[in-house]
Amino acid sequence: MIIYQSSKEAFIKEVQGNKIDQIIVDFYFKATQRHFAQSQIQAFKHSMRYMRDVLRDEEIPSDAGISIEYQIPQTSKRIDFIITGQDDQKKDYAIIIELKQWSSVDLSEKDGIVMTDFFGEVSHPSYQAWSYAALLQGFNETVYEENIQLKPCAYLHNYIADEVIKNVFYSDYLKKAPVFLEGDHEKEKLQAFIKRFVKHGDKTRVMYRIDGGRIRPSKSLAESLAKMLKGNQEFVMVDDQKVVYETALSLARKSSKDNRNVLIVQGGPGTGKSVVAINLLVALTKLGLVTQYVTKNAAPRAVYESMLTGTLRRTEITNLFTGSGSYINVEKNIFDALVVDEAHRLNEKSGMLKNLGKNQIKEIIEASKFSVYFIDEDQRVTWHDIGESTEISKWAAKLNAKVKVLELASQFRCNGSDGYLAWLDNTLQINETANSALDVKEYDFQIIDSPVKLRNIIFEKNKIKNKARLVAGYCWDWVSKKNKILKDIIIPDYNFEMRWNLASDGNLWILAPESVNEVGCIHTCQGLELDYVGVIVGPDLIVRDGKIITVPEKRAKTDSSLKGYKKYFKEDSEAAIKKADMIIKNTYRTLMTRGMKGCYVYFVDKETEKYFRDRMEKDAPKFRLAG
Repeated sequence: MIIYQSSKEAFIKEVQGNKIDQIIVDFYFKATQRHFAQSQIQAFKHSMRYMRDVLRDEEIPSDAGISIEYQIPQTSKRIDFIITGQDDQKKDYAIIIELKQWSSVDLSEKDGIVMTDFFGEVSHPSYQAWSYAALLQGFNETVYEENIQLKPCAYLHNYIADEVIKNVFYSDYLKKAPVFLEGDHEKEKLQAFIKRFVKHGDKTRVMYRIDGGRIRPSKSLAESLAKMLKGNQEFVMVDDQKVVYETALSLARKSSKDNRNVLIVQGGPGTGKSVVAINLLVALTKLGLVTQYVTKNAAPRAVYESMLTGTLRRTEITNLFTGSGSYINVEKNIFDALVVDEAHRLNEKSGMLKNLGKNQIKEIIEASKFSVYFIDEDQRVTWHDIGESTEISKWAAKLNAKVKVLELASQFRCNGSDGYLAWLDNTLQINETANSALDVKEYDFQIIDSPVKLRNIIFEKNKIKNKARLVAGYCWDWVSKKNKILKDIIIPDYNFEMRWNLASDGNLWILAPESVNEVGCIHTCQGLELDYVGVIVGPDLIVRDGKIITVPEKRAKTDSSLKGYKKYFKEDSEAAIKKADMIIKNTYRTLMTRGMKGCYVYFVDKETEKYFRDRMEKDAPKFRLAG
């Protein structure tokens, strides 16, 4: 999505007439129905004047293309400024320019990171511009197939040269994306950089082709694991991902039995928690640090281990991945680092009967000199999930471990649509947001009126790359466990019958091609990604008079997610209802954010279906949280 697109000549005129900021604001609102913050508008106005002065060079063709605020497909990241055209060989070029208002930064000991007064630790502008180019190269088939050349750089027009921004420490990224600073001499350098590649105008409409290009799905983390352990850089981490990664490496190197550190990384669906976690596992292992990847849920471990088969011996693979209940009786500080993914799923007690150990968080911190917890508290989906930042911080304090908290905000799932996630939170009445209506141009979300139609859609989508699956709320008993002939999920009105995924190897359900014929549940898809997900919303979540009502009694007897609810209800009915409500809503939020490209939903309850359909309209009513 491009917020502004024009020629150099028109751009200069619009800046001259003091129109450019309002044009950008109007385009953005038309495209997204959202407003820029006033500070962003002022930043546009300021930076665009500097870019006008740069582009006044007569050797930069007047019909060169100018694009502003281009959103990189399948992410929530936007490129500030792009100049497009051709060189003398008629080869297409796009100059990517990261614009900054900064006047100073401080040196960081972390690769590709600088310290700022206002934003704290952030990516160096050269790293940022280069990573955006790498993402665009990886996502857009037009760029790759038509050999469009991307040349990134950064322009810090308020920054007077010092010993920091172009320090040799950042030389690798400065070579990939040069940085230009304040002053006429620096402006001339930027002009020369542009003119080296853009000698003729944008006669082939480069950005129009890029914007309309077919989007390839992002690399699957599971598919890339083997290459990563061989030394390949499969994923370019951007912005806050890079900060988290480098911070974790720095803390791991510094940590010891007398200097224990804990890093908590908060992030919503698709913010790259698992990508950073696996990159850390690889990097820490290569540093010679004894490291393990830890999850409560077995499915991610099983998937990642299976993708590594053949790369390392099976015993070595298995030693890299383990469950969160593995540290009950281990020696203190025996691990250099533990990388805990899906940390919101940690439990107090371990074992099948939840009667072993004292507390999984305590045991993990004690077992390691450094531990990092990737957490999304809105993905706690069972009664025993205790993974909260406050709980981790509490145990860290008791065990004399220093705590640092960071956040991953960049969104890489749901086609990079922050709007869809906000709309979903609002519609499920989890968090009140401004997104009461859904923009289906941002993300392929559809309500399907029949489970049979839903299944057929997923079957068709799965033919593309075996990355589409059906999932459902756990409202149907798992009868096929004892009798493989029986079907579990039966919806008589539509003659719909399917088995739960657990009829085969549930932990590898998301990979096995034939498992598209089975329905997944929260336990086998959480923490993993699909291109397309089909969700059956069962009778445990309904709407009456515009209010979401959760019905714990409609959960299957074979589901242990709410085990403990009835006992707790007798002790404190109000608290029990509130906790069960959170778990059921979080379950559907998690299921409905597994798809990177699209989510299709069938509702068993028709009033609930109507409620969701109404909230896809532009004039959808907003809900208000009580209290």
